[in-house]
Amino acid sequence: MASAHSAEPDRGGSTRRTRPFATIVVAALGILSGLGLFTFVYGQGASYLSSDPAACTNCHIMQPQYDSWIKSSHHAVATCNDCHLSHHPLGKWVTKADNGFFHSLAFTTGDYPDNILIKPRNRRVTQSACVHCHADLVEHLLPTAPGGDMENCVHCHADVGHAAR
Repeated sequence: MASAHSAEPDRGGSTRRTRPFATIVVAALGILSGLGLFTFVYGQGASYLSSDPAACTNCHIMQPQYDSWIKSSHHAVATCNDCHLSHHPLGKWVTKADNGFFHSLAFTTGDYPDNILIKPRNRRVTQSACVHCHADLVEHLLPTAPGGDMENCVHCHADVGHAAR
Protein backbone atom coordinates (compact mmCIF):
# COMPACT_ATOMS: atom_id res chain seq x y z
CA MET A 1 0.00 0.00 0.00
CA ALA A 2 1.35 3.43 -0.96
CA SER A 3 1.66 6.27 1.53
CA ALA A 4 -0.40 9.47 1.22
CA HIS A 5 2.67 11.35 -0.04
CA SER A 6 3.67 9.01 -2.85
CA ALA A 7 3.17 9.88 -6.49
CA GLU A 8 0.78 7.13 -7.44
CA PRO A 9 -0.93 7.50 -10.82
CA ASP A 10 -4.68 8.02 -10.70
CA ARG A 11 -7.16 6.61 -13.22
CA GLY A 12 -6.26 9.31 -15.81
CA GLY A 13 -2.56 8.48 -15.60
CA SER A 14 -1.51 11.74 -13.91
CA THR A 15 0.11 11.81 -10.53
CA ARG A 16 -1.26 13.51 -7.48
CA ARG A 17 1.76 15.84 -7.38
CA THR A 18 0.65 17.54 -10.60
CA ARG A 19 -2.65 18.57 -9.08
CA PRO A 20 -1.24 21.54 -7.10
CA PHE A 21 0.26 22.90 -10.35
CA ALA A 22 -3.07 22.52 -12.13
CA THR A 23 -4.82 24.21 -9.20
CA ILE A 24 -2.39 27.15 -9.40
CA VAL A 25 -2.90 27.46 -13.18
CA VAL A 26 -6.69 27.36 -12.84
CA ALA A 27 -6.59 29.91 -10.00
CA ALA A 28 -4.31 32.23 -12.01
CA LEU A 29 -6.60 31.98 -15.05
CA GLY A 30 -9.60 32.72 -12.83
CA ILE A 31 -7.90 35.78 -11.34
CA LEU A 32 -6.85 37.06 -14.78
CA SER A 33 -10.35 36.46 -16.17
CA GLY A 34 -11.94 38.25 -13.22
CA LEU A 35 -9.53 41.17 -13.54
CA GLY A 36 -10.20 41.36 -17.29
CA LEU A 37 -13.96 41.30 -16.76
CA PHE A 38 -13.74 43.96 -14.02
CA THR A 39 -11.62 46.19 -16.28
CA PHE A 40 -14.00 45.69 -19.21
CA VAL A 41 -17.05 46.60 -17.11
CA TYR A 42 -15.34 49.47 -15.23
CA GLY A 43 -13.94 50.91 -18.48
CA GLN A 44 -17.36 50.65 -20.19
CA GLY A 45 -15.85 48.25 -22.73
CA ALA A 46 -19.18 47.36 -24.31
CA SER A 47 -19.59 50.97 -25.47
CA TYR A 48 -16.50 50.60 -27.66
CA LEU A 49 -18.24 47.86 -29.64
CA SER A 50 -20.78 50.42 -30.87
CA SER A 51 -20.46 53.18 -33.45
CA ASP A 52 -21.54 55.90 -31.01
CA PRO A 53 -18.99 58.75 -31.16
CA ALA A 54 -19.68 59.56 -27.51
CA ALA A 55 -17.97 56.26 -26.61
CA CYS A 56 -14.69 57.89 -27.62
CA THR A 57 -15.13 60.36 -24.76
CA ASN A 58 -15.16 57.61 -22.12
CA CYS A 59 -11.45 58.35 -22.09
CA HIS A 60 -11.24 62.00 -21.07
CA ILE A 61 -8.20 62.67 -23.26
CA MET A 62 -10.37 62.24 -26.37
CA GLN A 63 -12.77 65.04 -25.43
CA PRO A 64 -10.98 67.66 -27.61
CA GLN A 65 -11.18 65.33 -30.64
CA TYR A 66 -14.88 64.74 -30.02
CA ASP A 67 -15.56 68.46 -29.58
CA SER A 68 -13.72 69.31 -32.80
CA TRP A 69 -15.59 66.57 -34.69
CA ILE A 70 -18.91 68.11 -33.53
CA LYS A 71 -17.81 71.41 -35.14
CA SER A 72 -16.59 69.76 -38.34
CA SER A 73 -18.31 69.44 -41.70
CA HIS A 74 -18.50 65.65 -41.27
CA HIS A 75 -20.32 65.36 -37.94
CA ALA A 76 -23.72 65.00 -39.63
CA VAL A 77 -22.57 62.34 -42.09
CA ALA A 78 -19.74 60.36 -40.49
CA THR A 79 -18.95 58.86 -37.10
CA CYS A 80 -15.49 58.19 -35.67
CA ASN A 81 -15.65 54.62 -36.98
CA ASP A 82 -16.47 55.76 -40.52
CA CYS A 83 -13.11 57.52 -40.79
CA HIS A 84 -10.92 55.67 -38.30
CA LEU A 85 -11.84 52.04 -39.03
CA SER A 86 -11.54 49.94 -42.14
CA HIS A 87 -14.69 49.43 -44.21
CA HIS A 88 -13.75 45.75 -44.58
CA PRO A 89 -15.38 43.68 -41.78
CA LEU A 90 -12.21 41.84 -40.73
CA GLY A 91 -10.06 44.96 -41.01
CA LYS A 92 -12.57 46.88 -38.91
CA TRP A 93 -12.32 44.49 -35.97
CA VAL A 94 -8.55 44.06 -36.27
CA THR A 95 -8.07 47.84 -36.21
CA LYS A 96 -10.59 48.24 -33.37
CA ALA A 97 -8.82 45.55 -31.30
CA ASP A 98 -5.36 46.96 -32.05
CA ASN A 99 -6.33 50.53 -31.24
CA GLY A 100 -8.42 49.51 -28.24
CA PHE A 101 -5.54 47.61 -26.69
CA PHE A 102 -3.00 50.38 -27.17
CA HIS A 103 -5.44 53.15 -26.21
CA SER A 104 -6.37 51.37 -22.98
CA LEU A 105 -2.71 50.60 -22.24
CA ALA A 106 -1.72 54.24 -22.76
CA PHE A 107 -4.63 55.49 -20.67
CA THR A 108 -4.00 52.97 -17.86
CA THR A 109 -0.28 53.74 -17.67
CA GLY A 110 -0.74 57.48 -18.30
CA ASP A 111 1.80 57.21 -21.12
CA TYR A 112 0.17 59.28 -23.85
CA PRO A 113 1.14 62.60 -25.37
CA ASP A 114 -0.91 65.72 -24.72
CA ASN A 115 -1.24 66.16 -28.48
CA ILE A 116 -2.53 62.82 -29.74
CA LEU A 117 -1.01 61.93 -33.11
CA ILE A 118 -2.34 59.40 -35.59
CA LYS A 119 -0.15 56.33 -36.19
CA PRO A 120 1.00 55.59 -39.78
CA ARG A 121 -1.21 52.46 -39.95
CA ASN A 122 -4.26 54.48 -38.88
CA ARG A 123 -3.36 57.23 -41.35
CA ARG A 124 -3.65 54.61 -44.12
CA VAL A 125 -7.03 53.50 -42.75
CA THR A 126 -8.23 57.12 -42.74
CA GLN A 127 -6.97 57.66 -46.29
CA SER A 128 -8.83 54.54 -47.41
CA ALA A 129 -12.00 55.84 -45.71
CA CYS A 130 -11.73 59.16 -47.56
CA VAL A 131 -11.43 57.33 -50.89
CA HIS A 132 -14.26 54.94 -49.93
CA CYS A 133 -16.74 57.78 -49.43
CA HIS A 134 -15.40 60.21 -52.03
CA ALA A 135 -14.32 57.87 -54.85
CA ASP A 136 -16.33 59.84 -57.40
CA LEU A 137 -14.44 63.01 -56.49
CA VAL A 138 -10.94 61.54 -56.31
CA GLU A 139 -11.10 58.99 -59.13
CA HIS A 140 -8.76 61.08 -61.30
CA LEU A 141 -6.24 61.19 -58.41
CA LEU A 142 -6.12 57.44 -57.84
CA PRO A 143 -2.85 55.78 -58.86
CA THR A 144 -2.93 54.07 -62.24
CA ALA A 145 -0.06 51.67 -61.51
CA PRO A 146 -0.41 48.92 -58.90
CA GLY A 147 1.29 50.04 -55.70
CA GLY A 148 1.26 53.65 -56.86
CA ASP A 149 0.58 56.39 -54.37
CA MET A 150 -1.79 59.31 -54.39
CA GLU A 151 -1.52 62.43 -52.28
CA ASN A 152 -2.85 61.88 -48.77
CA CYS A 153 -6.27 63.55 -48.42
CA VAL A 154 -5.61 64.94 -44.95
CA HIS A 155 -2.46 66.62 -46.22
CA CYS A 156 -4.66 69.34 -47.71
CA HIS A 157 -7.89 68.68 -45.78
CA ALA A 158 -6.51 68.36 -42.24
CA ASP A 159 -9.46 70.12 -40.61
CA VAL A 160 -12.27 68.26 -42.38
CA GLY A 161 -12.91 65.53 -39.80
CA HIS A 162 -11.83 67.62 -36.85
CA ALA A 163 -12.47 71.34 -37.22
CA ALA A 164 -9.59 73.67 -36.44
CA ARG A 165 -9.24 74.06 -32.71
